Amino acid sequence: MVRKLAISAATVAAVGALVFGRDAVSYVRTGCASVRSAVRSEVPVEFEIQRARQETQQLVPEIKRSLHVIAREQVEVAQLAAALERKSQALESQEEAILSLSGDLKSDKVQFVYAGNKYNRKELEKDLTQRFNRFKVAEDTLKKERELLAAKEKALATHRETLEGMLSQKKDLEVALERLQARLRTVEARKTVASLDIDDSKLAQVKTLISEIDQRLDVEDAVLDAEGNFSDLIPVEKHVEESVDITSRIDEHFFKPGVPEAQVAANPE
Repeated sequence: MVRKLAISAATVAAVGALVFGRDAVSYVRTGCASVRSAVRSEVPVEFEIQRARQETQQLVPEIKRSLHVIAREQVEVAQLAAALERKSQALESQEEAILSLSGDLKSDKVQFVYAGNKYNRKELEKDLTQRFNRFKVAEDTLKKERELLAAKEKALATHRETLEGMLSQKKDLEVALERLQARLRTVEARKTVASLDIDDSKLAQVKTLISEIDQRLDVEDAVLDAEGNFSDLIPVEKHVEESVDITSRIDEHFFKPGVPEAQVAANPE
C-alpha cells in the first residue's frame, strides 16, 4: 500500500514537472497557500476570537513562572546584600586592627601586650602580615561579591520590567479581544436586521384604508361646503309674501279720499 502511494506521488510529481517545468514548485506553494487561505476564511470569527482568548490565557503560566523567578531573585539579592553588609563591617574592624598593630610596630618597643598576652616584634610582624594578606583577600572577595550583587540587582530590575511588560501586553490583548467581541456582536446584530423578512402587506392595507377614509371625508366636506355657499344669499328664487298693514287696509275700506273721518262715522254706507 505504501509502495503504491509512493509510486502515485512520484507519478504526480513527474507529471507536474513535465507540465509546469521549473515553475512546478511555485505552483504547488501557491496552491497550498490558496487552500490555507480558503480554509481560514471559512473559520467563524467567533471561533477565532475564542482561539485568541485561549492563546492569551496561555500566557498565565509563563507569568506565574516569571513571578516565581523574580521572588527567588529578590530573596537571593536580599540575602547577598545582608551578607555583604556583615563582611563589610568585619573588614572595617580588621582594618582598624591592622592600622593599630602597624602603628605599634612602628614604635621602638620590643615587646607588646594584647589581651594580657605578650608578643615580641617578630610575632607581631608575622601576625600583622597574616592579617594584612587575609584582609586583601577578603577585600577582593567583597569587591567581586558587590559586583555580583549589582549584576543580580540589574537582572532583577530587567526581569521586573519584562514581567510588567507581559502583564501590560496581556491586559492590552484582553481589551482588544473584548473590543473584537463587541464588534462581532454589532456585526451579527446588523446581519440579523438585514436578514429580517417583514410582511408589510397588513401595513399597506391599513394605509390604503386610511387613505380611503380620508377621501370619503374630503367628499363629504366638499358637499357641505357646496351647500353652505348658497344658504346666506338673498333668496330671489323663492316667492316671498309681502306683509300688508291691516290698519291701512281698514282705512282704505272705510274712509274715502277727501271725506272727513267724522262724516263717514255719522253716515256709513
